[in-house]
Amino acid sequence: MSRSGFVALAGRSNVGKSTLINLVVGRKLAIVSDRSQTTRRAIRGVCQRGECQLVLVDLPGVQRPRDALTSRMAARVQVELAGADAALAMLDGERGIGAGDRHVAAALRENGIPITLAVNKVDRLSKAGTVAALAQAAELEVDAEVFPISARTGAGVEALLEHLAGQMPQAPFLFHERCTSDQPTELLIAELVREAAIRRTFHELPHAVEVLVEELERPRADQIVVRALIWVESESQKRIVVGARGQMIKAIGTAARRALQRELGCRVHLDLSVRVRRGWRSNEALLDRLGIT
Repeated sequence: MSRSGFVALAGRSNVGKSTLINLVVGRKLAIVSDRSQTTRRAIRGVCQRGECQLVLVDLPGVQRPRDALTSRMAARVQVELAGADAALAMLDGERGIGAGDRHVAAALRENGIPITLAVNKVDRLSKAGTVAALAQAAELEVDAEVFPISARTGAGVEALLEHLAGQMPQAPFLFHERCTSDQPTELLIAELVREAAIRRTFHELPHAVEVLVEELERPRADQIVVRALIWVESESQKRIVVGARGQMIKAIGTAARRALQRELGCRVHLDLSVRVRRGWRSNEALLDRLGIT
C-alpha cells in the first residue's frame, strides 16, 4: 500500500532548508540567500520515492517576532507543525549549535511527532569537524536519528529521505504523481523577482523588499506577460532599487526574467515598478494582500 505524509522542515534562518527542498524536488521552489526572513511563507515540495510520497514543507526560519510579518511567520510555523506527520530539524554544522536550535528542539518535543535531525553543510567541514557537529546535535536531547548531509552537494540526502519515507503513514498520495508543488505561479514569480532584488541590494535592504504580481497573462502558449510591483518602505530605499539612471532595476529585471524563463520553460515579458509602502511589515491589510498568513 502507498504511504504519504507531510514533513515539516524546521530550523534557524539560513540553515539550508530551502536549498534542501529545491534539491529534493529537482526544481527551484524556494528562494535562497544568506539573510534571515528569506522564506516568509510555508512552501510545499512533493517528492516521489516509489510507493511513498513525501510532502516537504519549507517553513520560515524560527526567530523572535518583532512585527506583524515575523509574528505571522512564527504562527505559520506552529500551524504547519501541528499538521505534519514528522519533523526534520535542520542544523548548521558550520555555525554550530546555538540557542535557536535548542528552542527549535524544545518546540518539536512539545509537538509530539517523530523528529529527525540533519546536520547540514558537512561539505564545508573536516572529518573531525563533522564528528564534533554530530556530537553537538546529540546534546539537544531529542529522541531522533541524526544524519550528516550537504543540501548543496546532495551528500547524505538519499539516506535521509529513505528514513523519512519510513516514517510516513499508509495513505493514498496527496498530490498527482507528476506534481512537484502546490505553489501558485504568481507566488513563484514574485519570489524569483524578490530573490533577484535581494541579491543586488544585499547589504542595504534585504528585509524591506517584497514583491506583488499585479497582472499575469498568457497571450500565447509559449509566452507569459507579467507586471509586478517591488515594495520598499521608504523613498531612499526606492532610489537604491531603481539605481542611477535606472540601472539597478534593469539588472534586477534581467536576472529575474532569466530565472523565470528557466523555471517556467517559456518566454517571459517582465514589467517591474517600484512602490513605497511605508511600514508594510506591520500593516495587517498589506500582509493579507501579499498572502502572508
